[in-house]
Amino acid sequence: MPPHSLGLLLLVLVTLLWGSTFAVVKELGELLPPAVLIAWRFLVASLALLPALALTRRMTVGAAASGPARPLWRDGLILGAWLIAGYGTQTIALQTTSANRAAFFTALSVVLVPLWLTLAQRRPLPWALWLALPLAVGGLALLSWEGGAFVVGDLWALACAVTYAGFIIALERTASQHEALRFTLAQLLAVTALAWAWALLAEPGQLWPPAGAWGPLLYLGVAATAVTTLLQTVGQRRVSAAEASLIYALEPVAAALFSFLLIGERIGLRGALGGLLVVVATLLGQRAGEAHPETPTPQAEPSSP
Repeated sequence: MPPHSLGLLLLVLVTLLWGSTFAVVKELGELLPPAVLIAWRFLVASLALLPALALTRRMTVGAAASGPARPLWRDGLILGAWLIAGYGTQTIALQTTSANRAAFFTALSVVLVPLWLTLAQRRPLPWALWLALPLAVGGLALLSWEGGAFVVGDLWALACAVTYAGFIIALERTASQHEALRFTLAQLLAVTALAWAWALLAEPGQLWPPAGAWGPLLYLGVAATAVTTLLQTVGQRRVSAAEASLIYALEPVAAALFSFLLIGERIGLRGALGGLLVVVATLLGQRAGEAHPETPTPQAEPSSP
């Protein structure tokens, strides 16, 4: 298979795995508190990634550091704090909102990144953002209308979009300073440590998962976090950022499909139209990000919430 085709195939697989996590986390949330779920998921992911780090320690997986060296632990902790905020708000959201709605709400991070930077830098809004914002709002309105009244979980999902936008911006500023796999592991370890501290404070009596939770936890930790990290690292070396972003924009569509197949959630005509508007808004958000070289092109990394 040609390298470019292989890269596309790997990124499609990554997107499908990410899309499946919304339904799995929603079901697992009935067995575990959010803090305990995240703590075990990232502990499993960190342990699963250690062998890959040992095998590739002599290979150049990421970009060479440019400029003054930055402490790996510090950047890993900063990114880990953004990540646990994203995973925490999304896991809480899925306790009261549907998996497909949470996926489309979370996708708004792609629109929020260029909006955030445009406002911070006091630049005029690009034309793509002028189009993306009303489409995103209209899409969310249709999704909420489809699923009934606006619930508190929808607000948590919007908070997830905001925090994940912050993660994307922070990642863009630090990723080139570190080797990719080591930096990813540093982030996972930081999330693991923060999540266990949260779990020990919030749920000291519910730290050990029941038997029925281990299968989903292993899937989330190994397949949806560690494996997707490696596949994304390999795939994006063969595929352009624009092509990768286009594939990642379909993640909420994959989430809606898996939500139907795994837990029977349905999305009607209004919801489908709302989801389509959100996907179009994310593509326009990516276009807005590409309009300015200093604005990072929003794309999921290293594992979507």
